[in-house]
Amino acid sequence: MSRTGPFCVRNAAADTFAMVVFSFVAGMAIEIFVSGMTFEQSLASRMLSIPVNIAIAWPYGVFRDYMLRQGARLSPGSWMKNLADLLAYVLFQSPVYAAILWTVGADMDQIITAVTSNAAVSCVMGVIYGYFLDVCRKMFRVPGYYQQA
Repeated sequence: MSRTGPFCVRNAAADTFAMVVFSFVAGMAIEIFVSGMTFEQSLASRMLSIPVNIAIAWPYGVFRDYMLRQGARLSPGSWMKNLADLLAYVLFQSPVYAAILWTVGADMDQIITAVTSNAAVSCVMGVIYGYFLDVCRKMFRVPGYYQQA
């Protein structure tokens, strides 16, 4: 998962694309079907999340890569990569998600339910997002990804 230099434009573009697409789809599903938000509340949340996700996508990618490196130091197994993806996703995304929901007017019960549900679902979502991000990085020909596979 190497990057060339402190900033790789392809990496930032892939991370941004992956974050915006995945967060829109997954977030809306959780907000409507689990948290009981209205379609209008969820759409407002998802629209607000786009610029937020653009702003946090690359920093999240850097954080995720850091978590993957730390996990690999403990074990080279795929289970460790999955665990690192899960932890990175929950630790980074939960506070951001809570702030978005608060901003669009979700009440405290809705925020707690959505963030808690998101954290629980992240046991799967964080891992799926990690694979989706890897696919996007390969699609965008990010150095260190497109040479593999």
